[in-house]
Amino acid sequence: MKKIKLSPSALSLFLDCPLCFWLEKNEGVKRPRGIFPSLPGGMDLAIKAYFDRYRARNELPPELVGKVRGKLFPDSMVLDRWRSWRTTDLHYEDGVLGAVLSGALDDCLVDGDYYIPVDYKTRGSDIKEDPATYYQTQLDSYCLMLEANGYRTPGFSYLVYYWPLEVQEHGLVKFKVTPIRITTNSESAKKIFMDAVRLLSSKMPSAAEACQYCALVSRRRGEREGTGDQLKLF
Repeated sequence: MKKIKLSPSALSLFLDCPLCFWLEKNEGVKRPRGIFPSLPGGMDLAIKAYFDRYRARNELPPELVGKVRGKLFPDSMVLDRWRSWRTTDLHYEDGVLGAVLSGALDDCLVDGDYYIPVDYKTRGSDIKEDPATYYQTQLDSYCLMLEANGYRTPGFSYLVYYWPLEVQEHGLVKFKVTPIRITTNSESAKKIFMDAVRLLSSKMPSAAEACQYCALVSRRRGEREGTGDQLKLF
């Protein structure tokens, strides 16, 4: 039997809408996606390079000093492997279900015997909503994968937010940097992972009531059925 492979983003999709998750993993039908901006990806690479310069000096970036626990994970070769979904060996495996949860991690702090996941986030303005609303499962998953590979976590992670304040001379952009500590629960990620895997072997589920994608398909199908046409999901 082929091993099921999921990522933290797949678990977030499962929570958002079981039907969208089931169709993507079982039928290859993905949600429609617009043009993805390249700026966030470029920012991500620049931030990683910036952190790596301080890692080489065994220092924290100055804007994080006194605001986070621990120091930067020192092994750059291991971290480089973790940072790519193509090469990461950071995973959690359930042998009974024949499934693996794996994902790429931006960075990690070390505080004594504890390892603390760090994820960089860029946005256009100050934070007004609770970040845990969007990233709880992602951070829980990182903790689960670290623990499965022998790295103890302290029950929290950090989101490090960057948003632009002003453009200065010579193209320099000044950013506000805010680390936010999020309480994590690896057992929660494990349960979500198991529920998601089991759903894939069941019949096609119903759509989440609030799923805009499924609502659009349903509405378009109704419009076409009114003219005698049939619109299939897959």
